[in-house]
Amino acid sequence: MKPNLKACGQAMVTAMVNAALAVALMLLVEFAISGSFQVPAPYLWAGLLIGLVIFGAQFWRQRHLYRSNEADEKTSTTSRQSLHSDA
Repeated sequence: MKPNLKACGQAMVTAMVNAALAVALMLLVEFAISGSFQVPAPYLWAGLLIGLVIFGAQFWRQRHLYRSNEADEKTSTTSRQSLHSDA
């Protein structure tokens, strides 16, 4: 369960940063076009959708990385133990 929590935290941070940057970029372009800082609701929904997509992808990726790292550590400790048992 610990790898899932680590993956969730890492994915949440990545998703929030990327979603905030996307909304900021959309607002900057909106200001450049219209000259006002009005925040249209579709931009907020788009930012939420971007955040959810990035969270899902990053969670899957991070969970896979943590699990493969754990498997590598188990394999390396097993091989080390077999090397030391010969002595």
